[in-house]
Amino acid sequence: MFSSISFLAILLATTFLRSEAQLNSTFYSSTCPNVSNIVQGVIQQALQSDPRIGASLIRLHFHDCFVQGCDASILLDNNGTIQSEKDAAPNTNSTRGFNVVDNIKTAVESSCPGVVSCADILALSAEASVSMAGGPSWNVLLGRRDSRTANQAGANNSIPAPFEILSNLTAKFSAVGLNTTDLVALSGAHTFGRAQCRLFSNRLYNFSGTGNPDPTLNTTYLATLRQICPQNGSGFTVTNLDPTTLDTFDNNYFSNLQNNQGLLQSDQELLSTSGAPTISIVNLFSSNQSAFFASFVQSMINMGNISPLTGTSGEIRSNCRQVN
Repeated sequence: MFSSISFLAILLATTFLRSEAQLNSTFYSSTCPNVSNIVQGVIQQALQSDPRIGASLIRLHFHDCFVQGCDASILLDNNGTIQSEKDAAPNTNSTRGFNVVDNIKTAVESSCPGVVSCADILALSAEASVSMAGGPSWNVLLGRRDSRTANQAGANNSIPAPFEILSNLTAKFSAVGLNTTDLVALSGAHTFGRAQCRLFSNRLYNFSGTGNPDPTLNTTYLATLRQICPQNGSGFTVTNLDPTTLDTFDNNYFSNLQNNQGLLQSDQELLSTSGAPTISIVNLFSSNQSAFFASFVQSMINMGNISPLTGTSGEIRSNCRQVN
């Protein structure tokens, strides 16, 4: 009798721990019921002067989740004990939108102080940015807490790079529990936003040390890109990731790949790698926007579930840039 009661107690305890660690869409329904509206309001205002801010915000969430989980570690500034992820190669002079996150945090704190994590603000900002650009909307799972540490080395090693081959990209996604469909769907976020010339100029002039352009690049598109990014020009000039509908979230990204108009090598690899399992997914998403949207939503939820801090782990930062 005693042993069965003990077993029941252990079972209940583990069930409670598991449910406590699980994110859910109603996490703030009583403590900060307006949080989604507050996030949307600040982003709406930011979009009026910066049409690319939505893409920048979703990228922050992405670069956060791939490094020690979705814990807002990317938002921490340098201090005596923290080497900021902002200074890692994939982020330095590249990630942006931190001021908008600060503005969201300020607005949320004035409405419900000490309640909403910076990690959840990044997740909510990503959803709002997509839906405001014409993409799908979804119920964001919430309940993450903020890390007290950053991982600059992790950011250097774990974040997928724009000039990586497909097998490397797949390995980096697999390392955080994401599969091939997640890779293709999340790459579809490149349907809006901009990229710097330095991230793809090797494709225009000296691909893989050949002294020639990337043979998978559409020649008309190549000529256009060479005008935007001359060989000795600034590597920090930006151009649209999607040359067709630049600030709209749609499935044109995949049609662009079919026309050999993927801007980054990591984009075009999805379709141009011979025999790759990504090819059929690209073709499906190109022909069926609803299928892309449904997969994108599921993949965003999957990504948002990467190793969140929950329960009593971490903290709720009052300033997203520094630990309490």
